[in-house]
Amino acid sequence: MGKVFEREAFGLAAKDESGVLSPFRFSRRETGEKDVRFRVLFCGICHTDVCMAKNEWGFTTYPLVPGHEIVGVVIEVGAKVTKFKAGDKVGVGYMLSSCRSCDICTDDQENFCPKMIITSGGKYYDDTMTHGGYSDHMVCEEDYIIRIPENLPLDAAAPLLCAGVSVYSPMKYHRLDKPGIHIGVVGLGGLGHIAVKFAKAMGTKVTVISTSDSKRDDAINRLGADLFLVSRDPEQMKDSMGTMDGIIDTVSATHPILPLLGLLKYKGKLIMVGAPDKPLELPVLPLILGKKTVVGSMTGGIKESQEMVDFAGKHNITADIELISADYVNTAMERLEKGNVRYRFVIDVANTLRPTP
Repeated sequence: MGKVFEREAFGLAAKDESGVLSPFRFSRRETGEKDVRFRVLFCGICHTDVCMAKNEWGFTTYPLVPGHEIVGVVIEVGAKVTKFKAGDKVGVGYMLSSCRSCDICTDDQENFCPKMIITSGGKYYDDTMTHGGYSDHMVCEEDYIIRIPENLPLDAAAPLLCAGVSVYSPMKYHRLDKPGIHIGVVGLGGLGHIAVKFAKAMGTKVTVISTSDSKRDDAINRLGADLFLVSRDPEQMKDSMGTMDGIIDTVSATHPILPLLGLLKYKGKLIMVGAPDKPLELPVLPLILGKKTVVGSMTGGIKESQEMVDFAGKHNITADIELISADYVNTAMERLEKGNVRYRFVIDVANTLRPTP
């Protein structure tokens, strides 16, 4: 696209497979005629950030500035931008661009476009690397910017741009968004707790499925789940067999899926949105006997992301967050790997990220 990178930026970057983040100066392109430049105020920490920082998936290019749950305030727009103006509250999720012309893009599913450009660690059209939201400002094409509703606090809204749409999208696509539907949510973490909130706002019955009883009170009394099921309790699992229309599995660790298939009704769907680093064993017989489906889902398109954020605004849905300073990020990532957060770390970028001399 012939754009020249001219503006100085500052952020935190992983320099090698240790995944340790340290201060990093770089440049962002000048504001193009269809670009929006915004000051980053907050950025959520996703498990993907940890995987990318440590090159666990094998395609990380260093240095890497993570972050794709980014919210802030517009400071400049290009001459042909029509949707946004300075002062608007906006966000950017997992992608910065796509081809716009393939069947997938025309179906408003740009997140699956073969030429989709990821926000952090991707390659832009001019062959420069994309740097994410652990930084002081962002530049993005207008069509990939999400408007944040005025009533949502920006810090707690940030995780909606990945965690939120990652659970909202499959609920809508697989028609699990109506009263009378019974949804199971596996794992009460960053994605799972938002899934419970969305599912309840849609009027469904929700069962949280977890390996231990430790989050029962949170699930039932604070998040509003109807039931809580300990997956390691054979009696509880037996009593719940064949009761669920769909299950959103948010777990990124290796885990058995046979017990989950047993919870599904005839033609039920197990939807995988977590990304375990090792293959899972898929028992075929339960699928055949119950006409059941195991399917994957990843984030959402731009239209769907805006719809999700607007739905969150209407129902006052945000993430439960632990707001941290920029100098705590490495510790936060260590805690995230251990599951020691309720339920999403968010970096206070604007107030705590400071350029080094």
